[in-house]
Amino acid sequence: MTVVVLAAGGDVEQDAINNHLQVVKRVLNLAYRERGWLEQPLGDKLKKKSPKNERHVYLSTQELGELLQAIPDRNAVEKKVIALAALTGLRQGELLSLDASNVHGGRILLRPDQTKSGKARVVPVPEDARPWLEDLPFATTYPRLRWAWEKAREAVGRKDLRFHDLHHSYASMLAQAGESMTTVRDLLGHSSLIVTSRYAHMFDAGLDDIATRLPSLNAAICDQNATKH
Repeated sequence: MTVVVLAAGGDVEQDAINNHLQVVKRVLNLAYRERGWLEQPLGDKLKKKSPKNERHVYLSTQELGELLQAIPDRNAVEKKVIALAALTGLRQGELLSLDASNVHGGRILLRPDQTKSGKARVVPVPEDARPWLEDLPFATTYPRLRWAWEKAREAVGRKDLRFHDLHHSYASMLAQAGESMTTVRDLLGHSSLIVTSRYAHMFDAGLDDIATRLPSLNAAICDQNATKH
């Protein structure tokens, strides 16, 4: 399990504040640079709030497996919902709002009214998890899902876990699978790469691999030097 400390408080609220600030900043800069309505670039004076001590938890595949195994069979529906949260990055509200019309060809198509961003989103579903979507909507409620979640995290000795940590874990798995930051942005339903940038540290591991996949031009340089001499 990986724990990353980024900023304090509710990340959802902070994202909303920063997104609004970004819009205001852009309007002010356009008013100055393109319209000439302002005598100075006031947009540049706006600074995004950067709170401290925010906690992000990324569960490993093994830890996710142990968490799911801790859920009793009588909570089979809740177990599927929790597993799908880890495999799709969908939030609780998005998962519990699903119906048969959201499933198309092994993908979940979320309508704008179902997402936090208010934008439609398409999320692929692993093949072995697709049968879980055959009986939608899920026959559970927020209280039952919360009860199953709390019992599972207590059973594995992790009362600090939050359901939203599954969202972060999905981002981690995508980065480990080699997906780009723009892909992670789209799959998580972020409004911009600014929001996705909280996961930027996850993508550093693949940078060296990129260099090894580039062609070698050393031979061409050596041949050129040999010709000159």
